[in-house]
Amino acid sequence: MTRYNKPEPIATNMHNLTDQLYQQFGFSQFREGQQQAIEQLLGGHSTLAVFPTGSGKSLCYQFTATLLPHLTLVISPLIALMHDQLEFLRSKGIPAASLDSTLSSEEARQVMQQVRNGELKILMISVERFKNERFRRFIEGVPISMLVVDEAHCISEWGHNFRPDYLKLPQYQQQLNIPLVLLLTATAMRRVQKDMALKFNIAYPHIVQTGFYRSNLDLDIVPADSNNKHASLLTALDNVEGAGIVYVTQQKTADDIATFLTQRGFNACAYHAGLGSDNRSTIQSRFMSGETTIIVATIAFGMGIDKADIRFVIHFDLPKSIENYSQEIGRAGRDGLPSRCILLASLDGLNVLENFVLGDTPEPHAIQTLLDNIATTTHNNQWETQSYGLSQLTNIRALPLKTLLVQLELTGAIQARYSYYEDIKVKWQSSPEDITRTLPDEQQPLFQAVVRHTQFKKVWGEPDFTQLHQQGFNRDTVMTLLNQLADANQVVVEAKKLTDVYHVDTAQLTPELATKLQHYCSANEESELARIATMLRFFNLDRCLNHNLALYFGDKHAPEQCGHCSVCRGQVLQLEKSEDDVNPSSLIEDLQAIHHWLSNQPSDATMSAALIARFAAGLTQPVFTKLKARKHPQFGKHENVSYHTLLKGAQHVLDNQQC
Repeated sequence: MTRYNKPEPIATNMHNLTDQLYQQFGFSQFREGQQQAIEQLLGGHSTLAVFPTGSGKSLCYQFTATLLPHLTLVISPLIALMHDQLEFLRSKGIPAASLDSTLSSEEARQVMQQVRNGELKILMISVERFKNERFRRFIEGVPISMLVVDEAHCISEWGHNFRPDYLKLPQYQQQLNIPLVLLLTATAMRRVQKDMALKFNIAYPHIVQTGFYRSNLDLDIVPADSNNKHASLLTALDNVEGAGIVYVTQQKTADDIATFLTQRGFNACAYHAGLGSDNRSTIQSRFMSGETTIIVATIAFGMGIDKADIRFVIHFDLPKSIENYSQEIGRAGRDGLPSRCILLASLDGLNVLENFVLGDTPEPHAIQTLLDNIATTTHNNQWETQSYGLSQLTNIRALPLKTLLVQLELTGAIQARYSYYEDIKVKWQSSPEDITRTLPDEQQPLFQAVVRHTQFKKVWGEPDFTQLHQQGFNRDTVMTLLNQLADANQVVVEAKKLTDVYHVDTAQLTPELATKLQHYCSANEESELARIATMLRFFNLDRCLNHNLALYFGDKHAPEQCGHCSVCRGQVLQLEKSEDDVNPSSLIEDLQAIHHWLSNQPSDATMSAALIARFAAGLTQPVFTKLKARKHPQFGKHENVSYHTLLKGAQHVLDNQQC
C-alpha cells in the first residue's frame, strides 16, 4: 500500500475554529463530530467521518477547504447533490465549481481556467470524470490539497451501493499525489468502515462516528394485507400530515400508486429513473417548493434531497437492505421535529428483491467469454474495448461487468492504461489561417498536419489519426493540441465511443482465474442475499427498533427502549416467507414458450436455465434489450416467483429438450 508523506499541519489556532465557523458560515457552533474531523484534517490526518443523514457531513470538507493552500477535489455521485452544495458554498462566498454534463463546453473551459489560475477552493466531479482524457491531462497539472469522497461506502465491496469505479480512487490519489483524504458516509457498518479505512490508509483513531439515534423519528412497522395493500397505504396516510415520500421497488408501481393516490384527492407524483432527467428535475423542484406534497418514488429519489420538513416516509415495498432503509427514513425530520416512518410489512415483494440480486450474477460461461475475448483480441499485450459492445458480447450487465474488469485489474491480469474516444470530430471556430497565426513555431508543423489530414463533411471534420501517426504525430500529441485549441475557443471538439485501453498479462488468463472470478461473484451474491435476510430479521425483532438500528451501525449509546417505535409500543411483527403460489404445469408451459422463442432469435447468447429464468422474472439482460424482449407476453410474467423455482423449472425444460 502506498504511504504518503503526512502533510504539514495547517497553522491555525484551533481555539478560534468556532469564530472562523461563524465568520465564514454563520453557524454559532459545530455539530457533533464536525470539529473533531476538521481538527484531524488540519492536523494532517486523513479521516473517515460516519455521520447520520442530514447531520452536516459536508461542512467537514467545506470548512477545511477554506484553510488549505490548494484545491480540494470532491467526488460526488449525483449532479443534483453537487449543484445543491455549490449553491450553498457560493452563498457563503466560497469559490467553488463543478465539472459535469450540464455544463456547456465554454462553461467547462471557464471552470478549468479558474482551477489553473488558483481561483477555486473546491472542484466537484463524478468519479467517471477520470475516464475523460482531457480532464486527466488537466488535473495532473493542478496541485491538490485534499481528496473528498462523498457517499464513500461505494468504495467497499461490502457496502450496499458498491460502485467499482470507486475502487480506483486510491490509485488516483497516488497518481495525483494528494496528501489528505476525507471519506464521508451516513451508512457504513463496522466491516465497511474498516474496509474503507484500509483502502486509504486511515488510522483507526481517525474514524469519527457520531451517534446514530434520532429521537424525533417514530419507527412503525405494521403488517399489511398483501391482497389489499392500497388500503393499508390509505390508512397510513390518514395518520400523517405534511409532505412525505412513499418508497416502492419498481417504476411501474410508482406510476400506479401515484395515479391511485391522485384519483383519491392526494397531491402525489411519481418519480423514477424512467422519467427522463428534465422531468425528474421538475418533479423534484415542485416537491422541494411545496407544490407537490407526496412523491411516490423508487430509490432513484433521495440522494441530494435536502428538504428539512419531510414529515413522513412510507415504505410501500420492502427496502433493499437495512442500509437503504436507514438512508430513506433519514430523509424525514431533518428539522428536528417529530416525523413518522412507516413500513407496510409483507413479503409479497421479497422474491423481486432477491431476483434483482440473482439476475446480476454473471454466469460461468459469460465470465469465460470475457477472458476469451481479452485473450483473442489482445495485440502486443494491449487490449482495447468499449463497454457497451463487451456487455452485449458477454451478456453481462454493465455494473457486474465493470466490477469484473476492476477485479481483473486488482489481480494484475490487466492494467488500465488510458481511455480515448474512437470517434473524434472537430469544428473550426476560427479559420485555420487565424489559428496558425496564434500558435508558436514549434506547434506549426503539427497543426498543419491536422489541417491536411482532417476530412470535413460540411462543418464537422474527422482527423485521420492513422495518417497523422505516419507523419510522426501520435494520437496523444494531436489530442493535446486540439484540447488546447478548444480551451482557447478556436475549435469545438466532439468525442464519442469511449474506448478503454488495458495492458494485458496473457499468462494470467487461466482457467484458475475464471474459477476465482466465479467464486468472487458467488460470494457477492451470497453477501447481498444475506443483507436481505438480515433486514428481515431486523423487522421481526422483539426489541427496540431504534436501539438495534443504531447498534447495527456501531452506535452503542442509543437508549435500549426509545418509546417511539412499534416494538416499544408492544407491536411485534412476525413475517414468514411462504412457498411460491404457482401452478407447476402452467409454469413449465410458460418456460417452454420462452425457451422456444429464445431458440429462434438471432442471438449469440448461450442458452441456459439462468437465461430462461431471468426472462420469466423480467430481469434485464443485454441480450434481452437487443431482442426487445419486453414486448414478449412472457417477459416478467413470473417476477413474483422465486428465482430458484424458475431456475429449477427452466432446467427441467432444458433436460427434456435434450432427451
